[in-house]
Amino acid sequence: MSDTITKTYSGQREATAQKTETTACPECAGNLIYDEEHGETTCAECGLVVEDANIDRGPEWRAFDSKEKDEKSRVGAPTTKMMHDDGLSTNIGWQDKDAYGRQLSSRQRQKMQRLRTWNERFRTRDSKERNLKQALGEIDRMASSLGLPNNVRETASVIYRRALGEDLLPGRSIEGVATAALYASARQAGTPRSLDEMAIVSRVDKMELTRTYRYIVRELKLEIKPADPENYVPRFASELGLSDDAERRARQLLENARQAGIHSGKSPVGLAAAAVYAAALLTNEKVTQNQVSDVANISEVTIRNRYKELLDASDLGLTS
Repeated sequence: MSDTITKTYSGQREATAQKTETTACPECAGNLIYDEEHGETTCAECGLVVEDANIDRGPEWRAFDSKEKDEKSRVGAPTTKMMHDDGLSTNIGWQDKDAYGRQLSSRQRQKMQRLRTWNERFRTRDSKERNLKQALGEIDRMASSLGLPNNVRETASVIYRRALGEDLLPGRSIEGVATAALYASARQAGTPRSLDEMAIVSRVDKMELTRTYRYIVRELKLEIKPADPENYVPRFASELGLSDDAERRARQLLENARQAGIHSGKSPVGLAAAAVYAAALLTNEKVTQNQVSDVANISEVTIRNRYKELLDASDLGLTS
């Protein structure tokens, strides 16, 4: 009994001693300070470095406000409207390897395949979720082909969810509504794409896309302003390799055309392409009408017609 009491007292004394060592300087019994930047524990009184190899268990990134902290935190994947389940479900990786990188046995691979199958079934519990999953996959595919940013994809996903929630899909294809939602979101975000460009990457034709787009905008009461030709200029100029000076001249030509009232009733893509072509000539940069036509996906005749109108509005005496 006495041995047990002695051992217990000895353990308590050692624990107390360790606690004292971690909170007080062993030289002067001063207060200890932990320096997170250098990973050192030093004495505030005499400056003794008590520990110099402390393990930093915090994140390797820094955040200066709560929003940045939430964005950088990797506790869990962020929720997103670009996935039918908002990104809250679990994904089972396709690599048949364990945590150490070793290949799984044949029996384990079969088990993992069954788990993937059941996981996929549980993620889409009804027809609406299967519909949403297919549509969001289409939106992501088309947005990647067109080089649209994530904010456009998110907006398109929200528009499609609204259309699905208000039962606007009966009688219309999933691909058509998804393409219309992406076209509308691109215009709302100020990064528009032409109907011809959308039709190229979509699985529906231009006529169905136009009809579905008008229906979605009308039923959902979306506020979409007419496309501004200037929104197309940076992309066209970048793909043609034009200088910043040429891009500025193209914007100036479009501004002159707007003041002259030429914009009304004209295709914004055609005006933007013609402005880029005219600006290239004004800055002595070699660009042909055929090159501009390929980039803008419009005919050379349209470029020539709009080109002359832009120059007339700007009172420039260039000839085609």
